[in-house]
Amino acid sequence: MTRIHALTLDQAPTAARAALQGVEKGLGFIPNAFATLAHSPAALAGYLALSQALNKNSLSPSEREVVALAASEVNGCDYCIAAHSFFGGKAGLDANALLAARAGTLDGVAALARVVTLSRGQLSDAQLAAAREAGLDDTRIVDVIAQVSLLTLTNYLNNVAVTEIDFPPGK
Repeated sequence: MTRIHALTLDQAPTAARAALQGVEKGLGFIPNAFATLAHSPAALAGYLALSQALNKNSLSPSEREVVALAASEVNGCDYCIAAHSFFGGKAGLDANALLAARAGTLDGVAALARVVTLSRGQLSDAQLAAAREAGLDDTRIVDVIAQVSLLTLTNYLNNVAVTEIDFPPGK
């Protein structure tokens, strides 16, 4: 049972409506995660701004989905696992890659995302060295951490709200 309900466009605060309309224009619908986040126009705007900025980072679209899946698995967010499995498939990840991303075993990006999430950012020297040995430079390490941070917001919100899963769209 949903504990914080998703708002319709008409129910959303006026300050959140333009952002929700932009999401709808881009995705073709308003996912329940955004409709729930809209309770706080500031949180919705902040999430969207950081998401847009991180779309220009050093990670490829599929790598961003790998981070999302690894973090969401650790955080137990069924909503984000469903959403990012859908988007990961669109970014070229097959079923095996999606599972490996969730487990943190796909590649260095997945492994780093998993360990950052599990340790709440308290990486040992050996864990950081492993990321570098996997080919991640400081830029990519920072970008993985930033992606984990973005996902942590939606993971926690959806876990608290028990957001109804609406991925894949139209199901």
